[in-house]
Amino acid sequence: MSDIRLQKEAVLRVGEVSGVTGRRVLVTVDKDKNLSELFYDGDLLRNIAVGSYVDIRKGFVSLIGKVDGENANPDSSRSEDPDPIMRGRRVLSVSLVGFIDRKGHFYGGTKELPLVGNEAYLLTRERVLQVHNLIAEDGIALHIATSEYEGYEIALPVDGLMNSHIAIFGNTGSGKSNTLATLYQHFVAKMRSMNAAMFNENCRILLFDFNGEYAHADCITDDKIVYNLSTRNDQGDKLPLGNAGLLDIEMLSIVSDATEKTQKPFLRRVLTQYERVTEGNDPTEHLRNIIRQQVSQVLQMSDKIRIDLLFDYLRQVLPEQDENGNPVEIASDLEWYSNSAQFKCGQDWLRGNQGAIFNTIVYQHVARFTFANDIIADFITFSYVQLIYDVLANRAQNEHIAPVINKLRSKQKDIRKVFDPAFQGELFGSNVVVVNLNDVNLEMKKTIPLLLCRRIYQEHKTSSQGKALNIVIDEAHNILSTESSRETESWKDYRLETFEEIIKEGRKFGVFVTIASQRPNDISPTITSQAHNYFIHRLINQKDLQSIASAVSYIDKLTEESIPTLPTGTCIFSGMAGQMPLKLNIKALEHSLQPKSNTLRFASLLAGNN
Repeated sequence: MSDIRLQKEAVLRVGEVSGVTGRRVLVTVDKDKNLSELFYDGDLLRNIAVGSYVDIRKGFVSLIGKVDGENANPDSSRSEDPDPIMRGRRVLSVSLVGFIDRKGHFYGGTKELPLVGNEAYLLTRERVLQVHNLIAEDGIALHIATSEYEGYEIALPVDGLMNSHIAIFGNTGSGKSNTLATLYQHFVAKMRSMNAAMFNENCRILLFDFNGEYAHADCITDDKIVYNLSTRNDQGDKLPLGNAGLLDIEMLSIVSDATEKTQKPFLRRVLTQYERVTEGNDPTEHLRNIIRQQVSQVLQMSDKIRIDLLFDYLRQVLPEQDENGNPVEIASDLEWYSNSAQFKCGQDWLRGNQGAIFNTIVYQHVARFTFANDIIADFITFSYVQLIYDVLANRAQNEHIAPVINKLRSKQKDIRKVFDPAFQGELFGSNVVVVNLNDVNLEMKKTIPLLLCRRIYQEHKTSSQGKALNIVIDEAHNILSTESSRETESWKDYRLETFEEIIKEGRKFGVFVTIASQRPNDISPTITSQAHNYFIHRLINQKDLQSIASAVSYIDKLTEESIPTLPTGTCIFSGMAGQMPLKLNIKALEHSLQPKSNTLRFASLLAGNN
């Protein structure tokens, strides 16, 4: 070995192995290695300390360990020395995290154990980069982070990270939003720089933004479509979902909170009738003829209570005004006679008198009926028509069915404000879509992502094989929480089951989910545990830390204990894209590219610079 090599080895040497117990290794530090920093080859290296890595040489293999702790080993020969460092030698407690083979490739896990007496060395820049290298030889790299301890640039792989489920957790102000924006900003820019046409054709990104952080022009990418939705007024954008997304038995059942044995079968009958009528040559005239038949039957009934009920339903179906804009009361020309239990119109009794029925206001007013060209409004019309059928056939009771229609009517205005009533529509005018839910009420904040994700996932499974769909859910606890007092159990179960199916089965169809949340404990454990890669920022709540500990089993104890004290922008990256947990600093985006999630500063308020 040359003199230069010997000198370098002497500088980097830390000490030697003095004990081995399983993966736990004790390294006794040389007495001259107690400085905090060392110079080596022009680099300023941090000396060995808790949290740093150590290179234990065993033959041609370098075993990489992480220092979990240290203590002093008393040296009796110099016990009278007042200096505690000179009185004993530092002993490091090291856990093995992986090894570097002869070719310089790092592999996580334990292949073999060191021997007592093996020498331990500091990691050079080259060695640190080998340990942190996550990119395959032909892989695509995203340069978005630096190592927290050494400050070296770390690249994350596109394959292994972006084609996986990702979970980003952290308290507010910990850098969670910057991590999400930085990750996708660099991903979109990198892919478009390589082949924009193929990326736009084969990759789609759908981001649900609950607080309006990512909706401004430059965030993520400037080439995107933003739907700024609103339930407060009609000025917001409309999602082109089309009837295929809304007119689904499962979706209608959940939105209307339909019971399984009574109301859901009714909705299924309504859908069947809706499809049968609308698929005909003249749907409007077809439905008019159905209503005319029902009017004729109602006018010949003898049960006044049921007649009044059915007339209330007809008032919901027929127009409220005539051709001149005057209000119409459809029963104004009818007179009920209790003795004979039938209607009279003018001088004509109506039972068995079809000609007289044709002359009634209600019968003639049917000709004024037209569709609303609104998916939900037209479905409610069909619901009343079907309910009239069911009451005439003694199949349904009003008190059992009416609530499901009333629920749909209560949602009608909100649905009209956020969904385009056109029967056909394309959501992805660009391959990057941001749905801004900041101005949407709480109920629709849960409904809209469920509607969109369910429809797009089903479409992708059947018609987009070989393509990628990334669903990004910021503030994921809004729609993936297991606890909610504002919704029924059936709605909550369906909501969670839908997203759990996507995250459990989506990978096989090229569908990948990224979630970001302040409260991992609130999110369904099934969803949390199914993520492949985790970016864990500062978390303080004990329940959140417990959920992370149970979901991310390969984080070591020392790393786990550091989570509550992580600085802003620093996170623990752990998952299938890496060989072991890494503590990374995520690069901050330029101010114009950052999500709108900065903390308000009172100094700027007083200065008038807000």
